[in-house]
Amino acid sequence: MRVINLASGSDGNLTYIETDSTKVLVDMGLSCNETIKRLELLNVKPNDIDAVFVTHQHVDHIKGVDVFSSKFDVPVFSHQEVWNGMDEKLVKTKLNNRKSFDGDFVFKDLEILPIEVSHDVKCFAYSIKNNSSKISIVTDLGKFNDILLSKIADSQLVYLEANYDKQMLNNNMKYPFSLKRRIAGSQGHLSNDDSSKVIEFLAKSGTRQIVLSHLSKENNSPSLAYEYISTKLHENGIEEGVDIKIDVASPNPGVIFRLK
Repeated sequence: MRVINLASGSDGNLTYIETDSTKVLVDMGLSCNETIKRLELLNVKPNDIDAVFVTHQHVDHIKGVDVFSSKFDVPVFSHQEVWNGMDEKLVKTKLNNRKSFDGDFVFKDLEILPIEVSHDVKCFAYSIKNNSSKISIVTDLGKFNDILLSKIADSQLVYLEANYDKQMLNNNMKYPFSLKRRIAGSQGHLSNDDSSKVIEFLAKSGTRQIVLSHLSKENNSPSLAYEYISTKLHENGIEEGVDIKIDVASPNPGVIFRLK
C-alpha cells in the first residue's frame, strides 16, 4: 500500500491511497484542477482514480469532489447522513456515483472501516485495510473515546489531527469567543494536548508512524505541535524517533509511505 497526504489544513485536505489494483482519494478539499496537478506529481492520472471517500461536508474536504466526479465519472462514497448535507453541494455528481454506506464495507481490495467522530456536522474517520496493512485518517473531531481508540489501535500509520495549541487559541485576538468555544468544544477540533494522549495510546499499541494533520494556520504551527507533543510523550516514557515516528502534514504534498 502506498499512501501520501497531498494537502492538509483549513485550506484543503486530500489523501491518496494506492494498492496494486486500486487507487482512491480520501476527501478532496482542493479544486479539481489542483487535485489533478498534485496527482501528476505521483504519475497518477485522474482517470486512474477508482473512488473518493468523503469524511464530511465542509468545503475544505469536498471543494473539488463535484467537478472531479462529474468530469471523470468517479464514484463518491460517504455515510448517508453525510450525503444529506452534501446533496445541494454536489449537484453535478451523477446519481449512480452517489454511494452511501452504513457500516464497514469492502471496495475492491480495500476494507473500509468508517468511524463516526464528534464534530459539528456528521463526520467520519476512516481506517482502511489491505491484507496486513492498515492506515487510519482521523481529523475533525472535538474529542476521542475508547471506541475510536480501539478501532485505530492496530494501524501502522495514522494521520491524526493536532489542530490547535490551547494557549495560542486563547490568545488569538482575531477570533471571537464563540469561535474559540466552538473549536475547543467537544464537537470542534483536537488540540495538541489531546492529540498527544491519542499518540501515547497508539505508541503503546504498536503504531510506529504518526502524521500530525489539519493544523490551524492561526492557532498552531508545525514546530510547536511537534515539540509540544514530543515533550508530552517523553514525560510519559515514549521517545519520538525511537518508540514512534512523528511527521507533520502541511498544505503541500508530504511524505510517501509504503506499507507491507
